[in-house]
Amino acid sequence: MKQFALTIAGVFVGLLLFFIGIPLLLIASAAGSSKPAVYAQSVLELDLRGGLTDQAPTNPFAGFGGAGLSVMRVVDVLAQAQEDDRIKVVLVRLPESGMTPASADELRQAIRRFRASGKPVIAHSQGLMPLGAVVSTYMLGASASEFWMQENASFQATGLASEEIFFGRAFERYGITADFEQRYEYKNAVNTFTQSGFTEAHREAAEGWMTSIYVNALANAAADRSMEADALRTAFEAGPHTPAEAEALGLIDNTGGVREAEAEARRLAGDNGRIIRFSDYSAAVGERTGSGRNAIAIVGGEGAILTGRSSADPFGAGSMMSSDDIAAAIYDAIENDSVRAIVFRVSSPGGSPEGSEQILDAVRAAKAAGKPVVVSMGAYAASGGYWISSEASAIVAQPSTLTGSIGVFGGKFVLDEALGRFGVDISGLTVGGEYADAFTPERPFNAGERASFSGWMDQVYEDFVTRVSTGRDLPAARVREIARGRVWTGAQALELGLVDEVGGMHEAIQRAKVLAEIPETEAVRFRRYPRPLSTWEALGQAFGASGEAAETLIRLNGVMTDPDVQAVMARARAERMRSQGAVVMADQPLR
Repeated sequence: MKQFALTIAGVFVGLLLFFIGIPLLLIASAAGSSKPAVYAQSVLELDLRGGLTDQAPTNPFAGFGGAGLSVMRVVDVLAQAQEDDRIKVVLVRLPESGMTPASADELRQAIRRFRASGKPVIAHSQGLMPLGAVVSTYMLGASASEFWMQENASFQATGLASEEIFFGRAFERYGITADFEQRYEYKNAVNTFTQSGFTEAHREAAEGWMTSIYVNALANAAADRSMEADALRTAFEAGPHTPAEAEALGLIDNTGGVREAEAEARRLAGDNGRIIRFSDYSAAVGERTGSGRNAIAIVGGEGAILTGRSSADPFGAGSMMSSDDIAAAIYDAIENDSVRAIVFRVSSPGGSPEGSEQILDAVRAAKAAGKPVVVSMGAYAASGGYWISSEASAIVAQPSTLTGSIGVFGGKFVLDEALGRFGVDISGLTVGGEYADAFTPERPFNAGERASFSGWMDQVYEDFVTRVSTGRDLPAARVREIARGRVWTGAQALELGLVDEVGGMHEAIQRAKVLAEIPETEAVRFRRYPRPLSTWEALGQAFGASGEAAETLIRLNGVMTDPDVQAVMARARAERMRSQGAVVMADQPLR
């Protein structure tokens, strides 16, 4: 019966795709096959108000799940724009709230490289609100040639604030017990379940990384605006300010609306300056591939680390690191003879120790094959994110990357009393060893279960310490001193020996070239892993439960490559160009 239902579902999906999917795909292909025009005097407009991921998803449908701009794509496109004579100016639209600090660091570095090519950058803000790491947003705006703010906006950035929600009293009131183990006192994720406020260690660690981020952001802003650091900090903290006051204090350069900033950007671009959206320019120039006979592999991983393969969710944004997929990507790079080194971009707050070890084993294999691995840390590379980085040939982190957190935690919620208040009872059965029901929500760990579970936690912690000691060439005793679950920023980690260099992907690539003994002036090609899924592969994964559905997808792929269908698409493309005023002399013949 189950197979019959799957077959019916597969046929239904196939029909749905045939009658709805093909027209949509034809329209999308016809609309997207003509690259946007890039004019001789263009202003590249980069709108950051929609948020950023660290890396672009490999799933072509991830955009339906909310995926937008990625830090890595912005960095790549700006690198192409600085070499493109058609792009004269960049206009950055800043968000009103905070940005992920390490992302702001990476974009600031990309903007500085763009400005070093002799081209100006205008940043425009419609206000800076005291939400999130707004100091990082201000730092990014300060890196521009000109920092504009709308006249009726408000400069309310005066510091950096962070909040934690603690459930300790609520759990006690409602009869929920958080029965957890942590290694050690700085592994504070557990505290939100067990405490009603900051412990001394939790407060120490949080204030430490917050201060590091704040000092770094203001120091960078002061350097970019050619101000004394103390003077900028005094002016910054004296707010809130009106835009006029902020301009008088030297915190910004101009007050004016969006249209005025755009007009100034067009003026700087030249007599025929035109604005091109970032997404259009990105589509026009495509992916940065580099050149040369030697290649550097770029392996990307973002999100929590899990064992297994990535979800078949066709609209997921790819916000997890599946150990099978990431390890396979590294092995693919190893097997590519043109690849001389690997840059492993890591942006992960942690996850499964087993999945982390699987990925780290692939890193070891790359090094054993003579291909150095340089980790480039994004927003986070903490806990499991540091585990998979620990034995790399070199580690490059942003000053505001959150890393370290060398520790482990685990446990369970005991819900028997809470559910009993509502007349819900838990009653379990076990067969086998005494540890079989150790994780039942009916009761806390007993003495024997706690001893076994605690022993496993100790072993994971010691394994972690050993990997860091081996990879960073530090005595195990020293690793234990700086571990204990504590989070550090990249700037702090550099001083502690947990990373080798402060910087982003650009610096990581340069470090990889040095380790691979590729001359500094020699160009390299970029090979990206995991390979992005095609539309058909993504659909095949999404509906792969039924053989009939998969077969239908294959047939649809055949339809899309049929010469008659391609002729229809070409005609649609030509008509679209004509409707926009283009003169199409003749339809392009199919090859």
